[in-house]
Amino acid sequence: MQFTESWLKSLVNTDLQTHDLGEKLTMAGLEVEELEPLAPEFSGVVVGRVIKKDKHPNADRLSVCQVEVGPGDVRQIVCGAPNVAEGLNVPCALPGAVLPGDFKIKPTTMRGVDSGGMLCSGKELGVPSDVDGLLVLNAEFPVGGNVRELLGLNEMKFTLKMTPNRADCLSVWGVAREVAALTGASLNPPSFEAVPAVTSSTLPVTIEAPDLCGRFVGRVIEGVNNTASTPQWMVERLEAAGQRSLNALVDISNYVMLELGRPSHVFDLDKVQGGLTVRWAREGESLKLLNDTTVALKPHMGVIADDDGPEALAGIMGGDHTAVNEQTKRIFVEAAFWHPDAIVGRARELNFSSEASHRFERGVDFDNIEAHLERITALILEVCGGKPGPVQAQTVSLPERKPVTLRHARAERVIGMPFTQAQVETVFHQLGFKFEVQGQGDALSYVVSPPSYRFDIAIEEDLIEEVIRVVGYESLPLRPPVGKIKMLPAPEAKRTRHAVRRQVAALGYQEVVSYSFTPEQWEADFNANANPVKLINPIASHLSVMRSTLIGSLTGVLKHNLGHRVDRLRVFEVARVFERNAKVGDGPQTVAGFMQTWKLGGLAYGLADTLQWGAQNNRPLDFFDVKGDLEQLLAGKAVDFKPFPADAQHIALHPGRSAQVWVNNKVIGFVGELHPRLAQSSELPEAPVVFELALDALLGSKLPAYRDISKQPAVIRDLAFVVEQGVAAGTLKKALTDAKISNPEWLKSVILFDEFVPKEEGKGLKANEKSLAFRLTLQAMDRSLTDADLEPCLKAMIEQAEQRCAARLR
Repeated sequence: MQFTESWLKSLVNTDLQTHDLGEKLTMAGLEVEELEPLAPEFSGVVVGRVIKKDKHPNADRLSVCQVEVGPGDVRQIVCGAPNVAEGLNVPCALPGAVLPGDFKIKPTTMRGVDSGGMLCSGKELGVPSDVDGLLVLNAEFPVGGNVRELLGLNEMKFTLKMTPNRADCLSVWGVAREVAALTGASLNPPSFEAVPAVTSSTLPVTIEAPDLCGRFVGRVIEGVNNTASTPQWMVERLEAAGQRSLNALVDISNYVMLELGRPSHVFDLDKVQGGLTVRWAREGESLKLLNDTTVALKPHMGVIADDDGPEALAGIMGGDHTAVNEQTKRIFVEAAFWHPDAIVGRARELNFSSEASHRFERGVDFDNIEAHLERITALILEVCGGKPGPVQAQTVSLPERKPVTLRHARAERVIGMPFTQAQVETVFHQLGFKFEVQGQGDALSYVVSPPSYRFDIAIEEDLIEEVIRVVGYESLPLRPPVGKIKMLPAPEAKRTRHAVRRQVAALGYQEVVSYSFTPEQWEADFNANANPVKLINPIASHLSVMRSTLIGSLTGVLKHNLGHRVDRLRVFEVARVFERNAKVGDGPQTVAGFMQTWKLGGLAYGLADTLQWGAQNNRPLDFFDVKGDLEQLLAGKAVDFKPFPADAQHIALHPGRSAQVWVNNKVIGFVGELHPRLAQSSELPEAPVVFELALDALLGSKLPAYRDISKQPAVIRDLAFVVEQGVAAGTLKKALTDAKISNPEWLKSVILFDEFVPKEEGKGLKANEKSLAFRLTLQAMDRSLTDADLEPCLKAMIEQAEQRCAARLR
């Protein structure tokens, strides 16, 4: 919401200085996002009148101009603007002038001709202008006058960042009401004097959808002149608000919308066939809008239609067919109340937004439509002339505004400071609320009837907010918090999510935070999810579903970083994923339930280590690097990595370079290289290694327990087995550790230290066999182990390897 300070102060009599006014509005909840002059700073620019224009002798596109910049002061200036002409008043930057961007003007020579200044365009001064070339100034401006002062460019412009609940302040009049309530200043309302009808001309209007339109008001005006110029004061206010001047009728409609918060539409009556009907759209209908886009209408979209079909998208934008132009002579001006629920989301669904929809979906005053139409009519007659017909008004369904009760004692308790009854009554008077006082003492309360323009007043807490907002948050007493300090238990057997984050970061990963919204295609590609949780109102068309895996988001982070020349990346994210659950309920109202599960996801890409002088042969990281990171993360738990079952391979992972992660005989996640298909479709030079674990499995922590350290010597034995090449080393290792030996506590470790796969048959191995060598470490607590102790243990391990893996001792 943008407006000038003078516009605001024309509607409210306040003596507050500019910055004090901005501070007052911000502290009341209307955040002043920007407070700046209408144009950026520049100096030394005066009104110059072109008294002579000659062709440049050495350049076809340049002109040599004689410009009067003061009484008897004529300067020669070379100009390349196409619209320069004798007799024009234009901005002239004299030597020593400083333009926006700290651009300093100096005397110069252009193609052999001296130039003592610069004639300026609107763009060069930071002033809006539709003219291609020089900014043409008013012919009545005095030669040599200060351009900045004459154009009023020192005036301050307010930009407010409005919260969605304060639709009543999406107008200058609404902000003026707030200033009056906050300061006690008096208001200067615009003139709402009724304009008498001169003709009896009307247009039949039928409301078929009362759930779409609650009130419809309009009138016919004949004999208008749309070639008339919009008044300069109106153009300046529109431009300050970010609106471009189009033609008088459209400008007036836009002006009243900004002034009063009342969107309206002007139909070219000669283009309307028959009467108008307010209804819901029908299947197969389409409409070309004023923004030159043609939209396919849906049954839940409201329209204003004539006998030929839709002519306007209700509460959002008018249609191109009945738009006014310079030939327009007869018009129908419409102002209506559209129910917010019938407007919200429709414009966004069509991938655009409009000033009208922005207001109607939040709620527009439904009680002063006729007065606002009179304001529009008066301005049209003043600028364009014409003969108005009678006001046509229909009311079918208006919102019911139920009274809201505020308990005085509760307001004091919630706010944290005492109030007098007079203070609360003054607040309601200044806000324009009608109220009744009931009870007294501890039972004192106020029954408030919210005005028609305050859709945000619905519950008691809304009134409590209004009281402290108007009284002033700065009035709150400064009190230190009072409470008993209590030491909360911190169970050692449970880690927090933050502790897990710190541990992953200590492994060299950087944390990222990404949207829980994701493209629907990612769900299919990265998790084979054909039925993701869809969003009813997505923030962007491509972010239409909730993610059920973190891998897609992490891959997107990798692609973004590769685009910024980051060639080594390790990232992780701790976040919820969203999946459909079993259905809840057992009747016709059964709805699908949802699960929100915390997950830890990670991605590693690039070299295994950072570049350094001591690592001459730095290699790309692989599956085993990330597997080692997970083993450190899960240290102290019974961890195992198993291949995916043949019928349950993960769609996003390389079939031969991935594994399920098991903890305590339960699958908690997966780790593996991204599938080549996804790496190629994501335009990645190499496939990253990714992992995803259920966070709950990481939060439990085994308490450390004291155990004696043996003082006896350890015994080391190496066993080499021959197995088929399809047997995994982990399978054989598990067979050795599961062997039933008389004293299992003697076995301290089993480590694979060699693998030999022959290129051809020989050395005691067949073509489909390989050799796996393990080092066994055994140690007793009470004595040194002898061969007699070791033989039964080794025998049991060898037998277990033979039974499980068909292994033979090499």
